Amino acid sequence: MADRNYWIGVVSRSHVQLGVQGGFVQLGHGKRAPLERLRAGDGLVTYSPRTSYPDGEALQSFTAIGIVISGEIYQVEMSPGFKPYRVDVSYLDCREAPIRPLVERLSFIRSKTHWGAAFRFGRLEIPADDFALVARAMGRAAFEQDADEVLAAVTR
Repeated sequence: MADRNYWIGVVSRSHVQLGVQGGFVQLGHGKRAPLERLRAGDGLVTYSPRTSYPDGEALQSFTAIGIVISGEIYQVEMSPGFKPYRVDVSYLDCREAPIRPLVERLSFIRSKTHWGAAFRFGRLEIPADDFALVARAMGRAAFEQDADEVLAAVTR
């Protein structure tokens, strides 16, 4: 897919696991704005600085990888007064990948010393080559083929 974009969402591992189970992603504590540029077919990888929010153990790993299904943003009520926005994602089986061995090779990380700064806004677009590097580290070397197959199955 020539016009596929690639994204990293910054989410604690426990929240990633809820998203994987439910087939969705929430970013920025359920805000709408971080989801607005995600489109059907885009690649999404989650980076988890911690195991849980806000005080979980440091993790610093990529924890899930998937394909944005429609890009349609919707809202759900998780509890009274908390109605986060979501986008549907088809997640692929993968292994977690620590970021530290990849930092030197990831072009979107400008400061290799202060690499965590790249994740401060909770969502970032990254180059295809960087996404492919992360996908390989997560055991998804054939991500493009996987993504095309998932989208073909969803649109049937």
